[in-house]
Amino acid sequence: MYQAGGFAYDRWMASRGIPIHRGYHIEDLRTVELGWWPERGCRAAFIQLLGQEGVSEARVTEIGPGQTLPPLKLAIDELVYVLDGRGVTTVWPEEGRSHTFEWQARSLFLMHHGWRHQHASMQGDRPVRLLHYNYLPIAMSALRDPELFFNHPAVEPARIVDEPYAMARLAQGDGVPSVARGTFWYGDLFPDMGVWDNLVSTQRRGAGGKAVFLGFPGSEMSCHMSVFPSRTYKRAHRHGPGRVIVIPAGEGFSVFWQEGQEKIVAPWYEGSVIVPPNRWFHQHFNVGSTPARYLAFHPLRQFSGHSEKVQDRARDEIDYSQEEPWIREKFEAELAKRGLTSLMPEEAYRIPNFQWKEE
Repeated sequence: MYQAGGFAYDRWMASRGIPIHRGYHIEDLRTVELGWWPERGCRAAFIQLLGQEGVSEARVTEIGPGQTLPPLKLAIDELVYVLDGRGVTTVWPEEGRSHTFEWQARSLFLMHHGWRHQHASMQGDRPVRLLHYNYLPIAMSALRDPELFFNHPAVEPARIVDEPYAMARLAQGDGVPSVARGTFWYGDLFPDMGVWDNLVSTQRRGAGGKAVFLGFPGSEMSCHMSVFPSRTYKRAHRHGPGRVIVIPAGEGFSVFWQEGQEKIVAPWYEGSVIVPPNRWFHQHFNVGSTPARYLAFHPLRQFSGHSEKVQDRARDEIDYSQEEPWIREKFEAELAKRGLTSLMPEEAYRIPNFQWKEE
């Protein structure tokens, strides 16, 4: 239960002495303020937006030009997304051979629990920035001693059946979540989410978008990436807490609102992060001249709304034909500022559950 002074994670986070960024969104993680974190030997900041609190951790780490960070072992799995720069990571269990892999801007990879890892910059002229995502707030509520989660000798390394950090593969069979059958890729290293093209059409959110769902070996972590065309937008919907959404490509904005309350507009482009608050409606708009991509990190599957599944479509999703006129007006006004016009079909506003033609 939430106690005075916050969750156990909140108290630990505040004790680190580095910036904690709150609110609804951050326009650019590549330039957000950081502070020195002596334990980790780098500059860093916590990202705790409204929809994360008590569910998921996000933080930004900066690796200086040519710098190598100290080794670290975590007791939980962690996803890492490269916001900017190029580098290399070496991982190793307590016993056994090490594995080294390179990464670049928009790479995504998993840090397996119990494996030591060490990140290093391959650039001598500018720093690297990484976005980290994990379930540490929940873990610290169950085990309140923070020392258990970092470099603890009792934590056994995860057992990995496949070759670590090899090429991702298409997952099929009973182990694939029903929401993602046929689109579920499985691996612990995805080299560039900005150009990933193994996508399938999805009609759930409209706009003629496509998506891919990602899973990770030996882990219950998951995420998905949605790609949708220029000058279109998604249907409004709401779900549970804990998702952290980062933008690999595109230009647009999102709108958040509690039912019957004022709407909040969050502009975004590459490097932005947004978190839909728990059970708030939200809607994503592409006002650029190219397709937009958003990469959504999922909370634990125990939370309602796993993989953007809505509990009750009639209550938790708003069709284009039923949305407030302000939505379309705002979208078209933002396009006009850029000398563009909408590509939304007129039929979408007249025909309930309008279906785009698949390309």
